[in-house]
Amino acid sequence: MASIKVVISGATGKMGVETVAAVNREDDLTLAGGTCAHDRGSTLITPAGDVPLSANLDSLLEQTRPDVLVDFTNATVAMDAAARAAARSINIVMGASGFSDDQLKQLDAMANNNGVGIIVAPNFALGAIVLKKLAEQAAPFFDYVDIIESHHEAKIDSPSGFALALMRSLGENKQFTRNQPERENLANTRGGEHNGISIHSIRMPGKSAHHEVIFGAAGQTVSLRHDTLSRDCYMPGVVRCIRDVVTRPGLVIGLENVLGL
Repeated sequence: MASIKVVISGATGKMGVETVAAVNREDDLTLAGGTCAHDRGSTLITPAGDVPLSANLDSLLEQTRPDVLVDFTNATVAMDAAARAAARSINIVMGASGFSDDQLKQLDAMANNNGVGIIVAPNFALGAIVLKKLAEQAAPFFDYVDIIESHHEAKIDSPSGFALALMRSLGENKQFTRNQPERENLANTRGGEHNGISIHSIRMPGKSAHHEVIFGAAGQTVSLRHDTLSRDCYMPGVVRCIRDVVTRPGLVIGLENVLGL
């Protein structure tokens, strides 16, 4: 079986660096190149060998002709990168956060119009996917739910993409109860809201990625929590998505739909 050639968009970022190492560890994957937001020279130096590095995605895709583009940038940059890759019949794995419903519809059209696979994964950690499935199973039995998510202080968006995915899945078929205080002494202390689900975002140093779903009923609460302790926990999911995306055209949203959970 031929090796899958991979280009990583955002290769010099925190998730990009981890993905570079993960791809280089796999015998059936070949790192073909990487992009970065600013000019850092023309070579990405890795223990497995040097590959092209560029701030110009178009030229890199033309030079390397990869099978898969893995994107770890942000939703705006990722949408542009996806359009450029799909037009060249390159499959796409997207780890950027915070895609809107309209952007997901655009990605669906890109996949179908160009005959490529696109996987959008708000979270690549298996434990987070288990959290999501357990929360979905618990949701019918409760009328109150809050989502609390914590990330490092440099995260550019809030709430996180995975918190939004949790919110959408829990509120898809149910309107939860959200109490309204008679007096709110400080605006927005109840958090964001969707279908009665309250979402709270914490941003500070020392945090990685943490998500907690708290269900409430008379006289009891149920809390489900997942903590990311290091970024290497994402890599098995990333590698699985790279292998999967070349096998089936179309848009897939969520690692759970890659794993069949």
